[in-house]
Amino acid sequence: EESIFFTASIAISSFLSITMECYCVHLQKLLFFSFFGSQNTHPDSIPPFPTTSSTLKGAIQLGIGYTVGNLTSKPERDVLMQDFYVVESVFLPSEGSNLTPAHHYPDFRFKTYAPLAFRYFRELFGIKPDDYLYSICKEPLIELSNPGASGSLFYLTSDDEFIIKTVQHKEAEFLQKLLPGYYMNLNQNPRTLLPKFYGLYCVQSGGMNIRLVVMNNVLPRSVKMQYKYDLKGSTYKRRASRKEREKSCPTFKDLDFQDMHDGLYFDAETYNALTKTLQRDCRVLESFKIMDYSLLLGVHVLEQNNRDGEMGQVGRPVGQRVLYSTAMESIQGDGKAAEALTTDDTMGGIPCKTNKDEKLVIFLGIIDILQSYRFIKKLEHSWKALVYDGDTVSVHRPGFYANRFLKFMGTTVFRKILRKSYNCLLAAALQYLYLQLQS
Repeated sequence: EESIFFTASIAISSFLSITMECYCVHLQKLLFFSFFGSQNTHPDSIPPFPTTSSTLKGAIQLGIGYTVGNLTSKPERDVLMQDFYVVESVFLPSEGSNLTPAHHYPDFRFKTYAPLAFRYFRELFGIKPDDYLYSICKEPLIELSNPGASGSLFYLTSDDEFIIKTVQHKEAEFLQKLLPGYYMNLNQNPRTLLPKFYGLYCVQSGGMNIRLVVMNNVLPRSVKMQYKYDLKGSTYKRRASRKEREKSCPTFKDLDFQDMHDGLYFDAETYNALTKTLQRDCRVLESFKIMDYSLLLGVHVLEQNNRDGEMGQVGRPVGQRVLYSTAMESIQGDGKAAEALTTDDTMGGIPCKTNKDEKLVIFLGIIDILQSYRFIKKLEHSWKALVYDGDTVSVHRPGFYANRFLKFMGTTVFRKILRKSYNCLLAAALQYLYLQLQS
């Protein structure tokens, strides 16, 4: 009876927590549209209407432009522990003030989290303040039409360099707590497939808080991705929905990858560099008790471009400016900014092949790392484990999750090309064995 009572308690607690989380997301959408959208906007319509989008995008650009510009007047110095917890705030009224310019948006307050720490991160990746401002503020931000399942909004800078994502309060709070460890990890090795965070901000107005994080862009728009995957290494409900498959550029999942590919094959050096980077990143995430992250993988087919007459349109006219921002630099970069430019047709992607010797270029990065194995996640795993095989669900304790993730990536997704000499030797050995058996 005690075990039944315990099981029922877990189920009820999990149901209540998930219901409350859904309610909070719904309420957040209602508040969002009450400030940035029209009254006729349905709270579940994402992306929002153009008026909503242009207002938010303008406030983001104005706020970042002011705070980063103001930061240039502060002298360079080493990052101190207290810098990770500083929050600077500025009020930007529509009529302007002695310190802020006038604008045609509603009055809002703009908060900047850990400004000196994020300035250090940007410098580490070779991002100059002028380049950062030029990318974000020069041209209108591009709203991506495929938001995540969490309801987050995504904006892309016109030069393809940066992604701006809206995050929940708990995610922003978790990121701020991660910053000291993130700082230590980047100092030890900036070659990482983890998200590269360049800024954390908050737009406040009308009682609404919209938190934003600026990150590197993993999948360049200028390269056509014939396949796109969100991979976790789990099998429970890891197949793209019918609605997702009907999209012009669907995002497939783990079981879809196994149906559509027999692995991606790399030369030994690239395979070792890639798997070593993944192992190091997963151990860092495990140390932070982070789970439920994904590997975002874009696959570009070179031969298909040749057949379609698209070759030559793959590369960007200007090379990638941000150090370690391309997939190849993330696993093999040597820290020399002069060599970080990528102007070849691979656009900094990692070359590989299919089992049929079809040439590919992949772009990848670990995403959604702001999920910690907290009480609600433990309840979610306990509830799903009662109904399904607990080892197959995506939510799991960090150590198990990392090991399962690495095993799936290192054996099912990424594979090493055997050297021809080894293949010849193996073939000769098999032939010799066959002749011995015949005699």
